[in-house]
Amino acid sequence: MIAQITLGRIQDAAQIVDVVSDFVTLRRRGVNYVGLCPFHDDRTPSFYVSPSKNICKCFACNEGGSPIHFVMKHEQLSYYEALKYLAKKYNIEVVEKEFTDEEKQAQSDRDSMFILNEYARDYFVKILHANPEGKAVGLSYFRERGFRDDIVKKFQLGYSLEQRDAFSVEAQKAGYKRDYLLKTGLSTGNEGQALYDRFRGRVIFPVHTLSGKVVAFGGRILKKVENTGKYVNSPESEIYSKSKELYGIYFAKNAIVKQDKCFLVEGYTDVISMHQAGIENVVASSGTALTYGQIRMIHRFSENITVLYDGDAAGIKAALRGIDLLLEDGMNVKVVLLPEGEDPDSFSRKQNAEGFHHYIAQNEVDFIRFKTQLLLKEVGDDPVKRAGLISNVVESIALIPNTITRSVYIQECSQLLDMQEQILISEINKIRRRNYERKKEQKEKEPVSFPDRELELMPIPGVVLTESKASLKTPYEKYEKEIVRYIVRYGNMPIYRKFEKRKRKEGREVIEEDVLVEEGPGVIEFVNEDLNRDSIIFTISLYRRIFDEAATYIEDPDFDASRYFLSHPDPQISRLASELISDRYQLSKIHAKILGEEQGDKNSRLLEQNLLNSLVPRATTELKNAYIMQRIKEIKEAMKQSDPEESLSLIAQLKELQEIKKVLAKEFLGERIILKY
Repeated sequence: MIAQITLGRIQDAAQIVDVVSDFVTLRRRGVNYVGLCPFHDDRTPSFYVSPSKNICKCFACNEGGSPIHFVMKHEQLSYYEALKYLAKKYNIEVVEKEFTDEEKQAQSDRDSMFILNEYARDYFVKILHANPEGKAVGLSYFRERGFRDDIVKKFQLGYSLEQRDAFSVEAQKAGYKRDYLLKTGLSTGNEGQALYDRFRGRVIFPVHTLSGKVVAFGGRILKKVENTGKYVNSPESEIYSKSKELYGIYFAKNAIVKQDKCFLVEGYTDVISMHQAGIENVVASSGTALTYGQIRMIHRFSENITVLYDGDAAGIKAALRGIDLLLEDGMNVKVVLLPEGEDPDSFSRKQNAEGFHHYIAQNEVDFIRFKTQLLLKEVGDDPVKRAGLISNVVESIALIPNTITRSVYIQECSQLLDMQEQILISEINKIRRRNYERKKEQKEKEPVSFPDRELELMPIPGVVLTESKASLKTPYEKYEKEIVRYIVRYGNMPIYRKFEKRKRKEGREVIEEDVLVEEGPGVIEFVNEDLNRDSIIFTISLYRRIFDEAATYIEDPDFDASRYFLSHPDPQISRLASELISDRYQLSKIHAKILGEEQGDKNSRLLEQNLLNSLVPRATTELKNAYIMQRIKEIKEAMKQSDPEESLSLIAQLKELQEIKKVLAKEFLGERIILKY
């Protein structure tokens, strides 16, 4: 973990204009800079960079943040990797906290394994290009496949000699320990025996992490050997988990973000051939069923995925199970069936990028329609098989978290299957309720990583849902966001300061000056006390996290809330902070009215600071008023179904709430707020 003092030095050194200029051409516009947004297909400059606030923001796609989060997003790095990137840029030595002996050993093992993998990659590349066997066998194979030299080098392809221990001997001569050769799986062998090369006689495909580190290898044999698989892969290790890696993700991540789409294929050569054809937003599952870890990695960059199939019916049916996981994670899934006899490798070698994209546009089909049509061909007129098909399709639709998307698919499947929508909706609701309960039980037993979604059922036409209601947007959100905005922008700044004119003598001269005689509580302290007094908590978890973290710094006069939240490790928090700090954040009408016409000009922030005494109490009072209004609404609804005795109690509660509402409206929600401290 990076020490706090080092983090501070990185934050001080990293200037947003300097950092963004490494990737985007900027030109000055007033006090800010502007350029084409690197996160979407921007035709007119919409990406603004503010040197004074040290943040950037695109006002088209809303991406932006601090220098740290710009690097995280653009280079697809973790928070700590982005810090190290900036430290290197500004020549800052990274000082990390002291680890325990166990942590040191674990980190040392991981570092050593990555270093060994880098050595192995360089060794295999050298053998491919400089060794006679490597050139005659390995390089010839890649050229026969049609791979250009620049593509071979880009993907760091290599070759392992036929000799049983060529690599193991060289690695040990270079000082690499036997233990790490075994842990990485580069070598095999029993204790006390010589080591042998796992990948001997194979062309090598390095597997990279998101940040470009070599985490594993795949090797393809080039001659027919009985009882030997065509491909051999690195075994699971402390640094490699096959279920968490995708081949090609390092080379594809920026293209996926730029095009807001990911192509999913099966093998190494599929990815490489598509890159050579100019299609870079592609990754491979390496022949395994998709996992949650892999899906979430893709979902970080886009929610749109197109799966390419080569027409093999057995392979398609086996892959359908993995696609259901994509639907469950909320992704938009389309499918393309390539021409008969073609796979992504062979097909892309016959196309340029334009021809490939044209074929995709003409032939891609949404997954539910594809699955329905595929299974309809199989079942024919058999009613039992048809019932099974309907259940299969309904199971997939039930996984989709978005209600509108589910509704569209239900309408489409109703037509394709010649079945009433009400029946499909009823079955889907049953499945969703069953899945929800099952996951709830599983979560209680052990921490399982499922998407954390509320149960959301669809209304059946003509039927009122009584067991569960679709989740609604909280009526308090806009008021909570307004309060969080003041917390992020102003932190512990006093909501008011009172000055008096006083005179003092300096020699013969009398000097008149403003002297601070009274100071109000800081913004965070005021909000904390005002909401706690009425036991009000934030209903939006993101806002609650920001408020709770800010409250821990109430006693710290040096706490810089803007800087703290802009550089927060959680991208959700930092993005929200960037939005709230921006001068182009849209204030509520009443708050903008208090600021007057000046809101939006360069002095608006100073004007707002001077009015915190009115604005902050108004914001907390508006939230309280929203609670009162919601409770009044609930009581009125309850009164419609209550008996006479219950009605009397409800009327008394209603009267009390209406009195409180009057007080709030009179004293706090008028044109002016007058507070006594």
